[in-house]
Amino acid sequence: MKQKVILGLVLLVMIMSIGVGIVFLDDRKYLLISLVVLLLGMIPFVTSFERRKPQAREVVLLAVMAAIVAAGNLFFYMTAPFQAGTALVIIAGICLGPEQGFLVGAIARFSVNLFSGQGPWTPWQMFCWGLLGLLAGLCFNREDAVVKKEFEFKWIMGPVITVFAAIAAALVIHLASGSTETFLGWKLYGFGFMGLLIGLVFQRNRLPTDRITIGIFSFLTTFIVYGGIMNIAALVMATGVSGSGMAMDWDSMKILYISGVPYDAVHALAAAVFGMLLGPPMIEKLDRVKLKYGLYQFDKGCKF
Repeated sequence: MKQKVILGLVLLVMIMSIGVGIVFLDDRKYLLISLVVLLLGMIPFVTSFERRKPQAREVVLLAVMAAIVAAGNLFFYMTAPFQAGTALVIIAGICLGPEQGFLVGAIARFSVNLFSGQGPWTPWQMFCWGLLGLLAGLCFNREDAVVKKEFEFKWIMGPVITVFAAIAAALVIHLASGSTETFLGWKLYGFGFMGLLIGLVFQRNRLPTDRITIGIFSFLTTFIVYGGIMNIAALVMATGVSGSGMAMDWDSMKILYISGVPYDAVHALAAAVFGMLLGPPMIEKLDRVKLKYGLYQFDKGCKF
């Protein structure tokens, strides 16, 4: 109940922050208000983690995993956006649970930007990586972490199949409407997100931890969630730059979503490739660590 009160207060403060920006800041301080909202959104996860009074060995494992994620991303830094960091965040969520996956992603992104460059984009990236870890922890079967049949893909009702169905429906609607706009824009992200949300709501079983499922899940969530949110972040940041020609309107948003597809596709492909390569062996190793040090309480996940 206490955590639900905290979540309610955070949502109330978010609404108040947006109201302050509109009334007292002439609805122009988009970047400042966006950063405040993102930082507020991380509070429930941090307070939930602290409320459990985690043991030192649990904190050490999270810190080590965050360091591995940061190192994996920085190792491929010169090949941006083809990096291993996003895949490692998803693997952390699968192994450690949703709450811990969020924290690993947020901490690792902050650490990465200490080397690659801090800026107003950092809270957005922290939130996105944390969200990927959260989704992975919610969707996958952590109890069957040691993979025995790595290439056995199971078509179950969940976010994987519903995303494809939603995107296919969007394409049919787009073709039937005779629209002259390209389909590779906001519709791809918007309908994909709707499919992901529907899949999370109606998912009956957790996704299996085989290579193919991890790869497909990594691609879809990275493209839709990370790419979709960061395109909004790009618009918010661009409006704060004089002479950018961007404004907080629908036309500017559509331009950014269309131009963001190539980058987001490469980023998602990298997450899928590294997820398939590193997923099963890392899940097995982390499962052994959890067994050795009695850390299976991770599987309890978020308690909102």
